[in-house]
Amino acid sequence: MLPDPLILAVGIPAILFAGISKGGFGSGASFAATPILALVMDPRLALGVLLPLLMLIDVVTLKSFWKGWHTPSAKVLAIGAVPGVLLGVWLYQIANADAFRFLIGAVSWLFLIYQLSRSWGVLRIPTLPFNPVFGMITGMVGGFTSFVSHAGGPPVAVFLLSQSMSKTTYQATTVLVFWVINILKFVPYGIIGVFTIESMWIGIWLSPMAVIGAYVGIWAHKIVSERLFFGITYVLLATTGSKLIWDALT
Repeated sequence: MLPDPLILAVGIPAILFAGISKGGFGSGASFAATPILALVMDPRLALGVLLPLLMLIDVVTLKSFWKGWHTPSAKVLAIGAVPGVLLGVWLYQIANADAFRFLIGAVSWLFLIYQLSRSWGVLRIPTLPFNPVFGMITGMVGGFTSFVSHAGGPPVAVFLLSQSMSKTTYQATTVLVFWVINILKFVPYGIIGVFTIESMWIGIWLSPMAVIGAYVGIWAHKIVSERLFFGITYVLLATTGSKLIWDALT
């Protein structure tokens, strides 16, 4: 079954971008695929389309960064994510599509403000020793935002970057953490009806872009400027986030 051509036209670059982000740039920018897809479909359908594709990207990227992660950080983030996912399940059952449009748009802008504040030196993340309590708290926030909009990157990044990890250790740890979080989300998504026949078919058509994007991201991790990549992300998030908030309020 061929999806709506508009969905494919929007989805192909969105999933390619998500794959590049998860494959080489710490997973944070992959969130941009959610607000982009939510422009052309129910945002809850967008969540159902994206999760299997993100899990496919996880499988591709995990091998390339195997055992390069910081194990204690990965453990506390994954444990903390469990109550965050459960909170997301509760919210999903009481919120409508417009509420999710607004939430995804708001998270888009929060992510943008967070990244720009770091880039401009307004927000400085101090170097801290490993703190399991801090890790569980940020893991819970990451689990919740990941469940409702696939946007767990910023809280996880705050915890990992505060430890002054190398770029590759940071990347490997985020790959492992979000592989676990995405597995945690899969069963609840199925129970509450996020997955549909339509989301399955759209995902099948878009899956090649997920694999291609992941391999491009692994390659780009070594040579492409993070400043250029995230500059594109900022434009996408500002545009799509504003549109979703407008649609939700009007």
